[in-house]
Amino acid sequence: MYFTDRGIEELVSRRGDEAVSVEWLAARLRDFVDEHPHYEDAVERLATYLARQDEDE
Repeated sequence: MYFTDRGIEELVSRRGDEAVSVEWLAARLRDFVDEHPHYEDAVERLATYLARQDEDE
């Protein structure tokens, strides 16, 4: 188990029943980067990964 799995598990347990839009997710990612600019690269990589996830299919 990776360290990040704890955060992912918390996300699922707290928000797992919710449906969210991509616009909502993008806004939350922007808010996070505004508060924690040193994570900008990681958030950019995650957003790119999610945006291009279906390219291999």
